[in-house]
Amino acid sequence: MDQNQILDLLHQVASGQLSLTDAQSTIAARMQAQVTPDLTGVEVTMDLDREQRCGFPEVIYGESKDAGTIVDILRTQYAVGQLSLVTRVSDAKGQHVVECLPHMIFNAKSRTLRSIAVPEQKLNGIITIVTAGTSDLPVAEEARETLLWMGVEPQVIHDIGVAGPQRLLDHRAQLRAADVLIVVAGMEGALPSVIGGHVDSPIIAVPTSVGYGTALGGFTALLGMLNSCASNVVVVNVDAGFKAAYVAGLMLKRLRQGGHDG
Repeated sequence: MDQNQILDLLHQVASGQLSLTDAQSTIAARMQAQVTPDLTGVEVTMDLDREQRCGFPEVIYGESKDAGTIVDILRTQYAVGQLSLVTRVSDAKGQHVVECLPHMIFNAKSRTLRSIAVPEQKLNGIITIVTAGTSDLPVAEEARETLLWMGVEPQVIHDIGVAGPQRLLDHRAQLRAADVLIVVAGMEGALPSVIGGHVDSPIIAVPTSVGYGTALGGFTALLGMLNSCASNVVVVNVDAGFKAAYVAGLMLKRLRQGGHDG
């Protein structure tokens, strides 16, 4: 249980809405949910304290888990009042989960599951996701879904890759207005560097596995971005839309808090 949930129970007891015995039972039940479960024969250790330590709940990597395990994990998070995000989910798993858990929503393009509910506290500011081409959309959508889960409504600019430079110039004002930019590109990975020369905001570059032959599954774009001459560009792993968005969300959160709060 987090601090807000405990305070809410105390307020209910103080106002007479909840008896002390019922409050104790509720706390005991929620604490019991933190015991390591044995899920479908696979030992899973739930990190239910991560939100208190790191600011957001544990994110579930779904690719190597079966649908039943994902359902059990999400039920555990829901029982303790946490909002959930699952990445790398196949269509079959996603459909099964939403049939079992109506509080979850599945995005087939991003291959993510996310709680329909949104955080009570929004992260104010502008994070803009930019794609070089429409083939980069799945990675961009993973980033967008992650930000929605964190309480950010991102702006999105699609298909302004370097093969048509006039498209970027048409969006220059919107790009310059962003607090943080996430730039998603495959092929040679040039777009983050080009945008970097137009803005004074940090850019998180995401190489994608889009491209022919010597694109090497995104490795060429990754190396190109790592060697960017634009000083405001940092890079995450290939196709790592989630990682880019999570870091961008943390940057925005710290920016609005004015630094470390101790």
